[in-house]
Amino acid sequence: MFTIGEFAKHGRVSVRMLRHYDAIGLLRPVHTDPTSGYRFYEAGQLARLNRVIALKDLGFSLQQVKALLDDHIGTEELRGMLRLRRAELESAVAEAAARLAQVEARLRTIENEGRMPTEDIVIKSLPPLRLAELTATAASFEPQDIGPVIGPLFGQLCGLVDAAGVTPTGPGLAYYEDAPEGGGAITVHAALPVAADVGADHGFQIVHLPGVERAATIVHRGPMEGEILATSQALARWIDTNGYRSTGYPREISLDCPEDRTKWVTELQDPIVDAR
Repeated sequence: MFTIGEFAKHGRVSVRMLRHYDAIGLLRPVHTDPTSGYRFYEAGQLARLNRVIALKDLGFSLQQVKALLDDHIGTEELRGMLRLRRAELESAVAEAAARLAQVEARLRTIENEGRMPTEDIVIKSLPPLRLAELTATAASFEPQDIGPVIGPLFGQLCGLVDAAGVTPTGPGLAYYEDAPEGGGAITVHAALPVAADVGADHGFQIVHLPGVERAATIVHRGPMEGEILATSQALARWIDTNGYRSTGYPREISLDCPEDRTKWVTELQDPIVDAR
């Protein structure tokens, strides 16, 4: 048998916690000395202690934990509950990381307010394009809504185009428009330029994207997640300062997309007209 201190060390819990568990009938010692009041535990009780801690970490109250254990919850059932809780925690961590990235992006954008971009901004015409594309709907134009849509869409499109034996004639293109259903939803287009029609039944569409007479363009270096915001708003400030206005959503041309996202090179192309 173990003293309460020894059992606490093996269970990686505090003596105070074990005393509390004894007081509420959740985990009683196998023997309590009637004279000294010392508590003694057996190694077999570590199994119940492990279940107590696991269920408590799942969010159950100690009274609920006691009821579950007194009903002799099985190992497989407990394992399933823990896996579910692990998935929930992983999802919460991912969501928190995404929110943090957005906060950092907004902070960088705020820090750059009032500064003209040092990158070259070029006005040029955009030729019409024949595109193989897939579309989907994002809840909004916010990065956290666009990112989870456009990435998988491009992955699927590249696989379908390759399976069709079609070789793209240029870099990938993402473009956007307001979705028909409204409410701020966005139709997301993931596209690859192609030389000719390839027929039907390949899982993607062939569309013709009209040319643009004038577009203000800027090259963004780095990942799209979060960091694109500062570049996009720098382009918007330049457009406004120089007497233009934007006529739609910027197109995104993927000039270089290595595995290291910090080395991505993307050109933003914002259609413009004179503001006058």
